[in-house]
Amino acid sequence: MRGHKKGFLAKVFFPFLFFSLTGCVHKYVAERVELKGPLGNGTTEVDASPSKEVAPGQVLVTEELAPMEMEAPSFDIPIVVNDRVEYFIRFFQTVARDRFVNWLKRSGRYVPIMRQILREHGLPEDLVYLAMIESGFNPTARSYRQAVGPWQFIYGTGRKYGLRIDEWVDERRDPIKSTIAAARYLKDLYDQFRCWHLAAAGYNAGEGAISRAISQYQTEDYWELIKYPGLKDETRDYVPKMIAAALIAKNPERYGFNGIEYDPPLRWKEVIAPPSTPLETIALCAGISLAIIKDLNPHLLSSSTPPDGPYPVRLPEDARLPLETCLLSARPQRKQEGVFFLTHRVKKGETLYSLAKRYGVSVEELKKSNGISDVRGLKIGQEVRIPRRPSEFVQLQRPKTCKKVFHVVKHGETLWRIAKTYRVSVEELKRWNNLKQDAIRPNEKLLVLLD
Repeated sequence: MRGHKKGFLAKVFFPFLFFSLTGCVHKYVAERVELKGPLGNGTTEVDASPSKEVAPGQVLVTEELAPMEMEAPSFDIPIVVNDRVEYFIRFFQTVARDRFVNWLKRSGRYVPIMRQILREHGLPEDLVYLAMIESGFNPTARSYRQAVGPWQFIYGTGRKYGLRIDEWVDERRDPIKSTIAAARYLKDLYDQFRCWHLAAAGYNAGEGAISRAISQYQTEDYWELIKYPGLKDETRDYVPKMIAAALIAKNPERYGFNGIEYDPPLRWKEVIAPPSTPLETIALCAGISLAIIKDLNPHLLSSSTPPDGPYPVRLPEDARLPLETCLLSARPQRKQEGVFFLTHRVKKGETLYSLAKRYGVSVEELKKSNGISDVRGLKIGQEVRIPRRPSEFVQLQRPKTCKKVFHVVKHGETLWRIAKTYRVSVEELKRWNNLKQDAIRPNEKLLVLLD
């Protein structure tokens, strides 16, 4: 082992675990190692705070364990620990620490269902950490290259793998459907390259770029391939980032990420809503807030369901059901005309005039709805509000009078824990108590409304 590695790899305490990868040049070695501080004659604990200066080759860990006491997590993707992986472990521990903490919190919501989908498609479940690197599990993430959603699909690839993308729905933002599409894409990449490192690189750069690099440099070893100039820096770093993220996420305390409050797992049930049903109507029928509807359905871009047919809408598990009678009883009422808006993202060549013609509204209405004074002021990618005037739905009866309860905040309690106790949402707690932030103090009284 090279001298500069001594500060990182203290000792190998299990026999090497080999991952057999059909079609890869090497059988990659997953080293189960005890990661500690700088080694001299003994072992030194290292402070894991972000302000601590990090020595080259040093990965921060926070506790002393005898070799056989360490719980080494298992992986179903090939794990290689090298200079680049070590670098990104340190990067996530220090420079990007706050960002990685948020990723870990969010992983509690999405990783369970994503793992299930990957498993159902016969893929390694640890490929879920590609989504961590791509977006930090953020359904609404959008890159400068216009890749969207937790798996960062561009328009063409998303459509190729069955995702609906239009003015009403962008299923790249759907954590369920986008994971299914990602699983299909990753399976195709593995079938082509027969190696998960190359498949992951292909997910980032495109299969064409990886195929050309393999042909040019005559190697199918990812770690050899990234030594050549044929791939972008982003692709060279992609697999090391994924491995570093997987190592930390599966053993966060070992790397100094203690006390993470993970978001609760995503759970839902669906109702099939009629065409053009306002989301506010669905929320009212279900007895929940509009914010909850939008949170569970980030792929719905408008304030109503698509007009071209019935569409499934996700609701919390405890939402009032059945909703069908309530939704179908909402009849058009001609005496009242309201306005709601759909959102259009401007594409190349589009103008206010072309949008007005397309949606059957006037240019003046578009200017007024968007605060636009110059008709030539549209930019590619800009979101434009399109006013619509459908018939309003009859006013639905609101839930019966609620019982008021005042909860006294105890030390260590969070809004999420209190919401879970009373089976309400955090957004409802904040609205009832006029809270702008999630921070609460011990002995503070919170109003809770119960059915």
